[in-house]
Amino acid sequence: MSVDMRTYLGHVELVNPIITAAGCAASGSELAQFFDLGRIGALTTRSITMAPRAGRPTPRMAETPSGMLNAIGLQGPGVDAFLERELPWLAQRNVRTVVSIGGGTVAEYTALARRLTDAPGVSAVEVNLSCPNIEDRGRVFARDGAASAEVVASVRSVMRYDVPVVAKLSPDVMDVVSVARACVDGGADALSMINNPLGMSIDTEAMRPSLAAVTGGLSGPAIRPLAVRCVWQVHAALPSVPIIGMGGVLTGRDAFELILAGACVVAVGTALFHDPYACLRILRELEELLAARGFHRLADAVGLAHRPPGAPTRHRTDLEESSL
Repeated sequence: MSVDMRTYLGHVELVNPIITAAGCAASGSELAQFFDLGRIGALTTRSITMAPRAGRPTPRMAETPSGMLNAIGLQGPGVDAFLERELPWLAQRNVRTVVSIGGGTVAEYTALARRLTDAPGVSAVEVNLSCPNIEDRGRVFARDGAASAEVVASVRSVMRYDVPVVAKLSPDVMDVVSVARACVDGGADALSMINNPLGMSIDTEAMRPSLAAVTGGLSGPAIRPLAVRCVWQVHAALPSVPIIGMGGVLTGRDAFELILAGACVVAVGTALFHDPYACLRILRELEELLAARGFHRLADAVGLAHRPPGAPTRHRTDLEESSL
């Protein structure tokens, strides 16, 4: 039995729910060596900044039990190079592209959005809110609902109406639902969660922190229960808002868990570092799992764990209409 795997991010239709997570597929050309990027729902770029950035000093990555720590520091060539080389490469190949953006001030986010608003090939913009606000003593935007909403509103005000704005949330907050609600009130068309929680490890041989930056973002299977909890809570509070679920997805069953919690799109990240075909494998496993459980449409499974037995299912058109 075939399953209709189509889903919606705002009003944008994706052929299936599996996308890459920001920073895990670089600019796309690296992953394209292994498979046609058009076979997945979308590719999410690294977080684009206004100016080129060298990133943080090494070591930047460290393996942990069931996970990985990273402190890359948004390394990249800047928005000019992205618009000149990377985005056209993706557009020429008709790759659905979610452009992640990061900045240190509201004005920088606004400037980035303005540069992207008329750029061909942008399917959606993901606002990476886990960046230090240099105008607020380096406090991360994502930890404050008002600051997050201000960034989202500034991006939404300059982006084309037909390009969804996605707010990426951090789990390192007291109340993820309140931050999510603030972002939606600020104009976010969808939400993505979770960004990496902050972690740390110490090299017991060197007796020093494993990362040069001391702390870094934790990813991998270790954080999946945290991601499921955040997606569950936000979907329960904001059931009509599309959610990109991410965090420790290694298998189709992992993706299915996030979908049952309320995600209509699932991003794959750390798994790509050891299996470049992970997106296709997870997509196949997810479709097989849905078929085995009698689903005809992916949309019927979104948020199903919230509904009592026997409650009517949501159809694909419901996902589209709820985001309008």
